[in-house]
Amino acid sequence: MLEFENVSKSFWTGKQRKVILDRVSFRVELGNSLGILAPNGTGKTTLVNMMAGLEKPDEGEIRRGCNISFPLGFMGGVVSKHTAKENARYIARLYGLEPDYVESFCRWLCGIEEYFDMPLGTYSSGMRSRFTFALMLALDFDMYLIDEGMPSSTDVEFNKKAAQILRERLQTTTVIIVSHQAKTLERYAKSAAVLINGQLQMFETLEEAKHLYDYETQGEEV
Repeated sequence: MLEFENVSKSFWTGKQRKVILDRVSFRVELGNSLGILAPNGTGKTTLVNMMAGLEKPDEGEIRRGCNISFPLGFMGGVVSKHTAKENARYIARLYGLEPDYVESFCRWLCGIEEYFDMPLGTYSSGMRSRFTFALMLALDFDMYLIDEGMPSSTDVEFNKKAAQILRERLQTTTVIIVSHQAKTLERYAKSAAVLINGQLQMFETLEEAKHLYDYETQGEEV
């Protein structure tokens, strides 16, 4: 499970204090994938990073009772001057997994051919995103964190393979996906929440969450 208890987080922008969370409490149980709707600029990425342990709260406590992934798109831990092969094998050893398996899985899923043996610094943003997502799936977490959905890729074959693997993982794992668009959550979320003005309101269904989200963001570009 993942639990936030009275968690607060804010930043000083130089002109004012921007509140991300204001004494927020919620709990996500394994098997109950959660979709969080949040307008752009409300701190979606900060929230996901806190779930992963990459950022600390100002106040409150975050409890992690399972193996939680790094966020989709997070490039921490990989080194641009090293190849995808070298990065995959290094990360595998960090997590106590078989390097040959992690390398082979990422090489197969990415489908970037000879670029897999080239430094990440030579990759396009789409190629880097594909490699990061493949690496996340190779590590087989209990709970996956996704910020704004599947990676942006023009490669249809990669999108099909990655989506199929993620659907299969949902049978035994849990996803927390945060987005400003409800349609991004529909495929994965069983329950839903809305993050507005530092408050996170939980709902049993995405449809209920959409009603509040649409009301709160009416007239805004979402």
